[in-house]
Amino acid sequence: MAKTLSAKSFLELVQRSKLVSEGQLQRAMAEFEQARGGAWPQEPEPLADHLVAAHLLTRWQADNLLRGKYKGYFLGKFKLLGLLGSGGMSSVYLAEHTLMRRRQAIKVLPKKRVGDASYLDRFKLEALATAALDHPNIVRAYDIDQQGDIHYLVMEYVAGQDLQSLVVRDGPAEYEAAAAYIAQAAHALQYAHDRRLIHRDVKPANLLRDEHGTIKILDLGLALFSRDGEASLTLLHNENVLGTADYLAPEQALSSHDVDSRADIYSLGCTFYYLLTGHPPFPTGTLAQRIANHQTKMPPDIRRDRPDCPPELVEICVKMMQKHPSQRYQTMRDVADVLERWLAERQPAVPLPPAPAAIGVAATSAGRCDIPVTASEGRHRVGSHVLEPLPATTPDAAHATIAATAGATTREDRGPASPIIQLREPSSEEPEDQMDGSDSGRLDLGIEIVTTGPSSRRPRAAIDQRRDHPRRLVYVLVLGIAAIGLTVALVLAIRWWSSGASIREDSAVRALDRRPIVRPRD
Repeated sequence: MAKTLSAKSFLELVQRSKLVSEGQLQRAMAEFEQARGGAWPQEPEPLADHLVAAHLLTRWQADNLLRGKYKGYFLGKFKLLGLLGSGGMSSVYLAEHTLMRRRQAIKVLPKKRVGDASYLDRFKLEALATAALDHPNIVRAYDIDQQGDIHYLVMEYVAGQDLQSLVVRDGPAEYEAAAAYIAQAAHALQYAHDRRLIHRDVKPANLLRDEHGTIKILDLGLALFSRDGEASLTLLHNENVLGTADYLAPEQALSSHDVDSRADIYSLGCTFYYLLTGHPPFPTGTLAQRIANHQTKMPPDIRRDRPDCPPELVEICVKMMQKHPSQRYQTMRDVADVLERWLAERQPAVPLPPAPAAIGVAATSAGRCDIPVTASEGRHRVGSHVLEPLPATTPDAAHATIAATAGATTREDRGPASPIIQLREPSSEEPEDQMDGSDSGRLDLGIEIVTTGPSSRRPRAAIDQRRDHPRRLVYVLVLGIAAIGLTVALVLAIRWWSSGASIREDSAVRALDRRPIVRPRD
């Protein structure tokens, strides 16, 4: 860096840039003089470093000011904070809204490209394509505007790095991470395909990973709308080959405007290959040779670079990169499904730390835990409690199946002698290093638990009462049925008695009717 500025000249440039207000600059300089005992440097670098440390300038702004550049830091309502990346078609800056203080990414079309109708139309197409999509794995576009002859696109800012930069920095990705990244990208591309939009430039540099591991697809400048009645820009401007040679589908090299969504599947497969090996499928040769290799050859086996690569991943990647579209996966949804199934099978069991000869825990695929309980004196820590088994009635180990989800209450006993599991507070005399397991997490056990010790709230009798609940229910049902039967019998008896009295009354009346009539004598 050429040191041609004096400290005074540097401060003048800061004032002219409007990046720092007059009051902020005066306070910062007063603090600078106080920290240095009133001494004033001749060189501008200490002043620049102080303003960066005070968060009044970014490192990018300070470096440009040291080079004598004091213009171009504001674009519309945004203040440019730094350069995120640049290419032949555009440059992307980190910017901050001057009023809302919200950070965005600003993609700027170079001035020299404004007169090129193809580039300007493609720039506007990217804004249209991105604005039409709303998916968590696709970078969102918020606005497109221009300031004079500068055209720019306001997009979501993703704090992270693209996958190409990550591989260059850290080497090939871990297998599970690579599969997860490609699955996320496949979901996003399926969303775009469902809206009849084909990306046509899928590559590691266009997949961003944020600080939480979420993949975001960007750069839809080459997107193709496969909607009826809409002309393709590639056809309009007579551009038959578009894309990046190292990730270009064979059919896309022949005609970019005649491809379908399976071209993106091929490019995503090449991206997967890059993540697994650290290089593109055909890393050497001229541009024409690499395009020809994609037409005629399959890339070298991934296991030449990664001998321990799981065969399932190799097969998935190879199928994605088949030369003929009909031999690939037919949709991105198929790609995501097969990768997610592989990831589900690879998920390691997350057991609780085992207690020797006492309690062993293993997670099952159904999301439940089987705890074998023996009659030994082993202990196990769960949260702030110690989990230990009460003595079993048989020497054989008994099992209690518990649900590992919060609030679960299901209990299934295996064997006639399943013991109650005891949960107690650790005693003050019990050294911490004798506890098995870790108290870093909590497990809500949906089984019968007895709490003992000073903090006990549930006596053993309560557990016995819970065991008697089914028997009592049977008793209540039997008594209820008996009461109903007696009631019915009583009603029938009353009706029988009433009908008998009526019969007797009728008989007496008939007997009276049959008596001879005695007439009085005259």
